[in-house]
Amino acid sequence: MDRRTLLLGAMLTAASGAAKAQAPAADSLKITFAGTSGPLPVRDRAKSSLVIQAGGTMYLVDIGPEATENIMTWRLPIETARAVFISHLHSDHIGDLGEFNMQSWVAGRPSPLMVVGPPGVDRLAAGLNEAYGPDHRFRNAHHEHDGIRLPIAAGLLKARVVQPPRSGTAVVWTDGALTVTAVVVSHEPATPAYGYRFDYKGRSVVVSGDTKKWPPLAEAAKGADVLIHEAQSAEMNRTMVQGLTAQGRGRMASIMNDTLSYHTTPVEAAEIARAAGVKALVLTHLTQAGMPGFSPQAFTRGIDAGGPLDWRLAADGMTIDLPVGAPAITFGKL
Repeated sequence: MDRRTLLLGAMLTAASGAAKAQAPAADSLKITFAGTSGPLPVRDRAKSSLVIQAGGTMYLVDIGPEATENIMTWRLPIETARAVFISHLHSDHIGDLGEFNMQSWVAGRPSPLMVVGPPGVDRLAAGLNEAYGPDHRFRNAHHEHDGIRLPIAAGLLKARVVQPPRSGTAVVWTDGALTVTAVVVSHEPATPAYGYRFDYKGRSVVVSGDTKKWPPLAEAAKGADVLIHEAQSAEMNRTMVQGLTAQGRGRMASIMNDTLSYHTTPVEAAEIARAAGVKALVLTHLTQAGMPGFSPQAFTRGIDAGGPLDWRLAADGMTIDLPVGAPAITFGKL
């Protein structure tokens, strides 16, 4: 047996072991951060994406660029993916949808991948189905043999459009013990925009999506174990705008200044978490992480002034395990 064969065998063995290691507990709600940056390129951070695992099934909230690579590198069971919940239609939240759909289909996903979200997800799904049509046909023609099947129908995206509910919340998905509720948030002009609440056998997590501080989200998050909320430092953003202006980069300075109007500061996110009474807050969509002058201390300055709160900054590969039948919240890292 040559060195190359030995190396390949070791890689396959490691991959198999990693897959088993990353499988969630038989009865738990598990969250994995597959992308934690904003739209700017940040080393070691993909764009926005969360993996939710419950009852042997995988769901995603958003799937931004680079997130699929993370998910596959960690050997998460992508063939069990059933739906992607889209918070809104900004590119950093949808840019890897085509790639994730293709990879999970090739891995053995047996049915179309549902794309659930605001009006426009129907056009998104139809456009990607059209764009990936030749790829699907090529893979089907090449790999369907000797009992292996890649049915093209299973490789499609199927949209479920969620119209803005008048009450501000609506159940948009049920699967056995899992219930997913859409929560209207405020990210104008990117409207409608949704956060999502996942409830599974007494455990729950709420994901804000992108939004300015939005008190109705606190009401929708009441009783949840964990709130995952976007955060952007207004102070750091203004410093960045000043630097871009000084460099003569007026276009980017203007764009970055605009973002102040539809994001939430860490202090504001903590206020929402306290109002909701959640057990833990995790800040994500960290636009400034990795930028010059960034530090966790400066980014979160003032967050503790409002009172006790269990909070932390997200990182790609962070996990949260919420076992059924117990109050534990276990944070880990892939």
